[in-house]
Amino acid sequence: MKTIAYLRVSTDMQDTEKNKSDVLRFANDKKLGNVEWVEETITGTSNYKQRKLGKVLEELSKNDVLIVPELSRLARSISQILEIIDIAKNKDIALYSLKENFCSNDKSITSVVTSTIFGLVAQIERDLISQRTKEALRAKKEQGVKLGRPKGRGKSKLDNYKLEIESMIKAGVPKTKIAKKYNTLPFNLYNWLKQNNIEYKERT
Repeated sequence: MKTIAYLRVSTDMQDTEKNKSDVLRFANDKKLGNVEWVEETITGTSNYKQRKLGKVLEELSKNDVLIVPELSRLARSISQILEIIDIAKNKDIALYSLKENFCSNDKSITSVVTSTIFGLVAQIERDLISQRTKEALRAKKEQGVKLGRPKGRGKSKLDNYKLEIESMIKAGVPKTKIAKKYNTLPFNLYNWLKQNNIEYKERT
């Protein structure tokens, strides 16, 4: 069993000594063994997958333990916190948060209610984001800003190989081989040739 304590601070001026003391006392009381420390100074708005926390969650496995001083140290977004809790539950990792007295694999009414509330708040958060997005789009529309994808042909990955493809076309290389070479479908190649006014005559 591996026990990791994750400590995140927003600035290097924040003191983590009290958090460390609380974690060690908790680990000793629960007989969780040696504690490995993972610390980083980074804002909580950064996605946990791009932080050290993401790597920790990948490496931890069944029966391992992850301790945090409080759930807000995981992320600033409720939906991300809930996602991390779900990962812990699915991997059978014991995620402890000292401030909330929470454990992800605890079946007590307190943990069940906490998870339910987090799920509800996450849904409210998603609804509010959706509402703000719709309001912003409506405001832009009222201002005369054109919305949606711009008209016209979008950029294709084949554009970077236009000269090569034209040379192969002139040499009579079958389109299926050209499509395979550039990791695309023949249908996509046909459309790209048509959009770029490149003539292709089938061999007889």
